[in-house]
Amino acid sequence: MTGAEALSALEAEGDPARAAEMAAYHKAARRYLGLSVPRIGELADEWREGATVEERVALADELWGTDVHEARIAAAKLLTQARIRPDDEPVWRLIASWVQTFDAWAIADHACNAGSRRLVADPRRLDEVEHWVGSDHMWTRRAALVITLPWTKDRFPKPADLAARERVLGWCERLAPDRDWFIQKAIAWWLRDLSKRDPDRVRAWLADHGDGLKPFARKEAARLLPV
Repeated sequence: MTGAEALSALEAEGDPARAAEMAAYHKAARRYLGLSVPRIGELADEWREGATVEERVALADELWGTDVHEARIAAAKLLTQARIRPDDEPVWRLIASWVQTFDAWAIADHACNAGSRRLVADPRRLDEVEHWVGSDHMWTRRAALVITLPWTKDRFPKPADLAARERVLGWCERLAPDRDWFIQKAIAWWLRDLSKRDPDRVRAWLADHGDGLKPFARKEAARLLPV
């Protein structure tokens, strides 16, 4: 499967009316075809079947390069996998290379979903992600929080995972003065998800740093805390 063939398959199922609605909704200036995410996922699953990791990386790279909305989502879905053998470094390197091109939340979130698997597989990559926190590119700063969401999920984390969680909470503290809506929303998202497993830690974070958040973010972060 080549990138051109995959794009043609996506184009064949396009819906111009839906594409126009998506363009108005997402607002990023790129081409939209009008496919649903579940259908993109089904096509990506077909393309993954029997393909080597090297072949999937090459196809994902080509699809991302088209700058078509559905093609970029398909690229991310091609690489979304918990375990990749024998070597997942090319997958991580490709996903990490995409971060500086993020310009819209939907594509960024699908790519971060793929990248989060590679972080969990090798948490040493958090050293690289930490550099994103200080980026001049807002979407890169945001990606540092979205890609680390797996560390909000464990109710009884192992010591290494607890250390990683505290590390990202430190990034939330660093980013709290950032007035960009998407950054504030990402901090709130991280804290809200963590509050489902460790409400006391979220209460403590908000007590120490919550005043630095915008009111909507502070409210969202605390929304699921038990009364």
